[in-house]
Amino acid sequence: MKQTFLILAGLLLTAPIATAQLFSDNFDNYAAGSYLGPQSTAWSTWSGTEGGTSDVTITNNNAASAPNSIYFSSTAAGGGPQDVVLNFGQLYNTGIFTLSADFYVNAGKGAYYNIQGSQTIGSIWALNVNLDAGSLVIDDGINSNLCTGNYPEATWFNLKIEANLTLHVWKAYINNQLVGTWVNGVNAVASIDIYPLQNDQYYVDNVIFDHQTYTLPNLNAMVASLDMGGFIAGQTTNPTVSILNAGQTALTSFNVNVNYNGQNYSQNITGVNVASIGNYSVTIPTLTLAAGAMNAVVTISNINGGNDDNAADNTLTQEVNPVVPAAGKIVVGEEATGTWCQWCPRGAVFMDKFQADYAGYWAGIAVHNADPMTVTDYDAGIGGLIGGYPSALVDRLGDVDPSQMGTDFFTRLQTAPMGVITNGATWDPATRELNISVTTNMTQATTGAYTVACVLTEDGVTGSGAGYNQANAYAGGNNGVMGGFEALPSPVPAAQMVYDHVARAIAPSFTGQTGVIPTSTSVGSTYTANFSFTLPSTWDETQMHIVGMLIDPQGKIDNAGYTNIDSAVINGYVAGVEEISGVLLEQMLVVAPNPATDFTNITMHIPSKAQVSLKVLDAKGSILQGRQYGSLQGDFEVGINTSNFAAGLYLVELEMNGQRIQKKLIIR
Repeated sequence: MKQTFLILAGLLLTAPIATAQLFSDNFDNYAAGSYLGPQSTAWSTWSGTEGGTSDVTITNNNAASAPNSIYFSSTAAGGGPQDVVLNFGQLYNTGIFTLSADFYVNAGKGAYYNIQGSQTIGSIWALNVNLDAGSLVIDDGINSNLCTGNYPEATWFNLKIEANLTLHVWKAYINNQLVGTWVNGVNAVASIDIYPLQNDQYYVDNVIFDHQTYTLPNLNAMVASLDMGGFIAGQTTNPTVSILNAGQTALTSFNVNVNYNGQNYSQNITGVNVASIGNYSVTIPTLTLAAGAMNAVVTISNINGGNDDNAADNTLTQEVNPVVPAAGKIVVGEEATGTWCQWCPRGAVFMDKFQADYAGYWAGIAVHNADPMTVTDYDAGIGGLIGGYPSALVDRLGDVDPSQMGTDFFTRLQTAPMGVITNGATWDPATRELNISVTTNMTQATTGAYTVACVLTEDGVTGSGAGYNQANAYAGGNNGVMGGFEALPSPVPAAQMVYDHVARAIAPSFTGQTGVIPTSTSVGSTYTANFSFTLPSTWDETQMHIVGMLIDPQGKIDNAGYTNIDSAVINGYVAGVEEISGVLLEQMLVVAPNPATDFTNITMHIPSKAQVSLKVLDAKGSILQGRQYGSLQGDFEVGINTSNFAAGLYLVELEMNGQRIQKKLIIR
């Protein structure tokens, strides 16, 4: 079930507006078992093909008003194929538009629909409405989590969207109770598209839409929205209040007060000139989000030195119930991206958003494909878990669009990890050698093959040449607003691109190092894995982060440590000591001479019969040489010709029955 982390109780306004209906359909005049499109002059499909798999059939199995309704479900990874559209007859971009429908969502399942903001379907999304296992989440395709709330599962309920398109203020009601109000990014409506996503099962009945004109009062200031600035208990935030001039006269001064957790936070605004239908953002002094559900009440007063013409919209009451994170938990988000991918700017925008919104609880990694920033092994590992680009993995739970990482993030944030990770390091700026220790303190007893991996990321990456040009489907704005990419060309020239969260290296592999953590652990035990990298001179160590990862037996990321190099150095480097069959790992793999020039010997001591392989990797973790030896036991020596190796740091990796041992090899 999705965690509801912010419930908007909304403006203290009048009850929902009652109007005559422009359109109403309860599906009772259609033949059950037949497709909707051929029986209706109003309903069609996204493709325009009616009476086929993209259409929906009339059912009499369940209805809010008997006998009929329509039923949607999907098991496909991308949703569909049902994709039903109701055109509103024209584009509405002023006045108050109301869309209402009754829904029945099966227990543990979901429902989805969107509102199109253009008569050219598929060009502009005005709103996305997601219902999932009792949780409502609404976004406008630009800003996520504009409205969240709860709905009753396995029972009929009414969901109404009321959009004041003149003021850009939208509201959502469940069973006539206001659950959210927000300033929408797109303020036009043309049609509703009902499209089931994977795992959706829902009925729809009594679809109604209406429109009425709206006249601005003379002087009216409205509290349009409150953004608490965070969603996690313990976060220190700077909330923002959006004040809307919902009248004809310019706003020149007003007072804003936020009451939260027993404290008042006030701002007196003077010397401004907010034009009609203009917005003014007020930043509230720093506060800390407290655990538990409590109201934040925003009040605006002393408007232009007195009272305005509509006191009903001068107060907003919002219930704030931040998520309480599991102790020591950091969630990893891995984005599959590439400069060639025209939709991948969406991934970059949402990775930046998550880093800004959830700093301290989030470790973002951009894994590039088929461009100059590609790390081959990392790209191959993530490529086997995704269905296309852009994609994202949150703790490797499963492939999601980067814009939809929120659900998995909050689920994982509240999941107690098996161990808490501390990254330590030593850094030599002269040799540019970075030694890292990833220490896991077990907070729960474990059984099974847990592994440890280490990733280096870099922010602020730039480059020259065509490989650093970013393809951009958002150029020109025809595909909506996307973090400024709509104002950039396609491709965006390399000179204008700065890439963040870029994966630079992963060690020892995508699946992690075995043998560090025993197959059975107890609470309080600690285990350390060591990794070494020599950073190329083109990498900026001040912009780099270390991501130490604990990976569970199913390949999911249990927890992470996320630090910059300076913080890891302050934490201190810890040397890990492990043994197999009573023999220290240090004695099982010997590399000499080391440093080497033209030749080195690798000595392997295999204490008991094991399936053995040996690899030589570069500092990024890419395999340069490798061999499977099959079943071995005893002492063995392998000569390596290093005359063709460039000077630098390499890794020699011995694997025995899945347990890996690494040694540094320096070539001069």
